[in-house]
Amino acid sequence: MKGRALVTGGAGFIGSHVADHYLREGYEVTVVDDLSSGRLENVPQAAEFVQTDIGSEEARALLAETTFDILNHHAAQMDVRVSVEDPAFDARTNILGLVNLLEGARAGGTRRVVFASSGGVVYGESDELPHPEEARKLPVSPYGVSKLTSEFYLAAYAMLYDMECVSLRYANVYGPRQNPHGEAGVVAIFCSKIKAGEQITIYGDGEQTRDYVNVLDVARANMAATRWPVPPVQTIDSVAFNIGTETETSVNELAQTLADATGLDLDTSHAAARSGELQRSCVAVGRAAQELDWKPQIQLKDGLRQTYEWISENTA
Repeated sequence: MKGRALVTGGAGFIGSHVADHYLREGYEVTVVDDLSSGRLENVPQAAEFVQTDIGSEEARALLAETTFDILNHHAAQMDVRVSVEDPAFDARTNILGLVNLLEGARAGGTRRVVFASSGGVVYGESDELPHPEEARKLPVSPYGVSKLTSEFYLAAYAMLYDMECVSLRYANVYGPRQNPHGEAGVVAIFCSKIKAGEQITIYGDGEQTRDYVNVLDVARANMAATRWPVPPVQTIDSVAFNIGTETETSVNELAQTLADATGLDLDTSHAAARSGELQRSCVAVGRAAQELDWKPQIQLKDGLRQTYEWISENTA
């Protein structure tokens, strides 16, 4: 056994793939999830499962009373719209929840923390793309603020308590197990609509861009961050990595690539642009390539086909 890993949010889309990867690498895995959005069937059978909220005394005690080598933190309030409507709830979950876990980790001697941050929300709107890690930070939503605040908390705990904290700033993650309902990624929504024979709605002119990275590549990045020899903190950027593809894809291009990948005709319509939506987003991954020896491997067309097949097989 390589060690013990606790994965919060391990019943969710990204967290469950991360838990799978830890198990394949020989770790003993415990998953913590309150199942508010995660699904029990996503939890790997070989993992121990604890159903609790990350802000609970139970979650804190679990870390304080068990010797974990790794805390991999993916549990979060992740809906930008919810964060705007109820910023206090967003802060309680994402900021105070993290602090609760860190206090448990500190008491239990867990030194390594891998944190799921967001390259899509911590950087501001800019024409200078792709964003490097040092790009200007100007979140436009409470969710973005909570992710950036969390990175500063991690840096403080690293300096105060000799912890090793790494933040991974994800681009737009897509792939199998992504929930096509609720606050879902556009890929899962499009796949679900195609399967149901429904029209796809594109907001605005469809020229807004995102950087789409496959969840299996993201899981590999988590393993790379787990092995990385973390240096002393100089800035929050010195212990953070962008995880994406360095490729901008417009919504229109995404729809066409999905049609090509599935061989299906798409019925699309346009609706008014949504307020507050970033027009362009893309992250640079040179540092991850150099220091983590990580690069994305799955091409968008292949990943879209894989995602559509999973949604076709696993949704009613």
